Amino acid sequence: MPKGSNFDDFLKEEGLYEVATAAAMKKVLAMQIEEAMREQKLTKTEMAKRMHTSRAALNRLLDETDTSLTLTTLAGAAAALG
Repeated sequence: MPKGSNFDDFLKEEGLYEVATAAAMKKVLAMQIEEAMREQKLTKTEMAKRMHTSRAALNRLLDETDTSLTLTTLAGAAAALG
């Protein structure tokens, strides 16, 4: 990486910027959802029930490495948490 370049430029040049950004965003979302669940003392089973989804789907949502998040799932989590 040439002097004066930044890490974002490097990721863009390598074609990794979007992947890295998506992974970082997913990690933050998963952490925020888990924190809200703790604050409301919600188990994964109760959260999944509130979201009208399976426990497996909730586990995928909370998996920081699974970037296959859909807006429907995210909206379900937001509605379940209030």
